[in-house]
Amino acid sequence: MNTRLLLTDAARRLADAGVESPRVDAELLLAHVLGVPRAGLLTLGEVPDDAAVRFEALAGQRADRVPLQHLTGRAPFRHLELAVGPGVFVPRPETEQLVEWALARLAGLAEPVVVDLGSGSGAIALAIAHEHPGARVTAVERDPVAIEWTKANAATRAAAGDTPVEVLSGDMTDPRLLRDLDGTVDLVVSNPPYVPDGATVPREVADHDPPLALWGGPDGLDVVRGLLRTAARLLRPGGGLGIEHADQQGGALPALVRASGGWTDVEDHPDLAGRPRYTTAHRSGG
Repeated sequence: MNTRLLLTDAARRLADAGVESPRVDAELLLAHVLGVPRAGLLTLGEVPDDAAVRFEALAGQRADRVPLQHLTGRAPFRHLELAVGPGVFVPRPETEQLVEWALARLAGLAEPVVVDLGSGSGAIALAIAHEHPGARVTAVERDPVAIEWTKANAATRAAAGDTPVEVLSGDMTDPRLLRDLDGTVDLVVSNPPYVPDGATVPREVADHDPPLALWGGPDGLDVVRGLLRTAARLLRPGGGLGIEHADQQGGALPALVRASGGWTDVEDHPDLAGRPRYTTAHRSGG
């Protein structure tokens, strides 16, 4: 079957279904089916019939708003490719900027202690361990399904030669969490549940992202309130905190951090589109 016609038909089908990037998604699905890089499609004239059938089946699932990453089983994140699927939050490109800030904060520290609260696929924790091999990173996840993805990705990266990340089952709001690290952590990072209850989200999110990774109470900040208490306990004086948030929370989350007390240098940061995306602060006393 002609590659161009196959892609054009699939892209039209995805566009009609409301998919945001129909052509890109169609190309990525076809590249996945054929086991070639997306750029390799440029020189491909024909697609074997059996591959075309598999592609059209996947395109149908994507039109039904199954996340692209669930269909390919992979999600790129900075320099890594992570395994994802049903039951785990798919990492977003926006979160890469929080990692960029975290790595800058850790620069010059030979063996920093880092905690990623609500790790999901392990994206933040594993990216930090990959790019700062001296870091001692702990990834905390409470969802029993999601943590299996965390463990699998951590094992894959360790086998590839990255510094191993410790994966711990736990609730980021639990006052007993990581008590042995109280006052010793250099950096706490988190992409917590922050969607306000009842908010309208895309079908890919509503139908496929795990609820524990999404919903954060009436204002979206219920989990963050508990997270702040945990971070305040874990961090050493001068230690850093980075929390991702919804673009509507660029004022509310920094205000919450300031009101909780014990923080300095509270600052909000935009994503590449200029939308408020994450808040950072430092523990007082450093």
